[in-house]
Amino acid sequence: MSGMSQPFNHPGSASPPARPDASMSLLTHVMDHSLDEGYAEASARREADGTAGLPRTLKARLALAAGLVLAAMVVTLGAAQARVAAPVLAKERQELIDRVQRADERADGLERDIERLRENVASRQREALKQHGGDQGQLVALLSGATEVRGPGVKLVVDDAKGSSSGGGGKPRENAGFSDTGRLRDRDMQRIVNGLWQSGAEAVSINGQRLTALSAIRAAGDAILVDNRPLVPPYEVLAVGDKKRLGTAFQDSADGQYLHVLQESYGIRYTLSAMDEVRLPAASSLTVRTATAEEPKKGAS
Repeated sequence: MSGMSQPFNHPGSASPPARPDASMSLLTHVMDHSLDEGYAEASARREADGTAGLPRTLKARLALAAGLVLAAMVVTLGAAQARVAAPVLAKERQELIDRVQRADERADGLERDIERLRENVASRQREALKQHGGDQGQLVALLSGATEVRGPGVKLVVDDAKGSSSGGGGKPRENAGFSDTGRLRDRDMQRIVNGLWQSGAEAVSINGQRLTALSAIRAAGDAILVDNRPLVPPYEVLAVGDKKRLGTAFQDSADGQYLHVLQESYGIRYTLSAMDEVRLPAASSLTVRTATAEEPKKGAS
């Protein structure tokens, strides 16, 4: 038996129950003494001196009232100024909107004037080719895209893959630096057009834009440009030529097989159909870089 004394509890007495928050002594201390001791002493001292609460002297009350009146005047003056300035700001905003709209309308008018002048210049160029070239001039105009053409051919409609996004990323497409996004790129369109020319096309247009020997197919971001004009998918490529041989020759060519690979690997969609007649517009403008008019020889009959 141990010599240590054991605590004795009287049968009729019960120990006080432990607090549920006994393990959170720091938190309970903060909650029980939320008021700082120094602040509590100062408050008690002010109450003992009779200086707590609202001022009791007439002078102090007048000063408090004057301060409240001054604060109310400042708030009221600020609200009045804001109310007065609101119509002015709204008027300036509307004037700015009107200026932007007028500038947009002027830009649209200038674009229409440029397009009209471009068509006028192209028309004069076509007329000059007809007058000075005779039958050969008509052939040159046809080959250069200066005149509208129509005849049998094929229609190739190419579109991006379903659900394709414009964002970059993904693994590269072959060695061309294209992103695996399911979108048709400018170099894809270049191969398609070159494949049609090689297969026997006599004239080609994309989305109503006639291609010439000087046409450029480039890219600006994810957009395809033809002669600096953006194209919107789906891309409708029209080609004049033998409708039976042209379609077959294109599908069997390397560029036609390339388009088939784009369909199988990247989901790019296309349909090729023979047409009894397709109409291609004249090129919007012709640029002669090196050709000059031949001078008539002296003494020639």
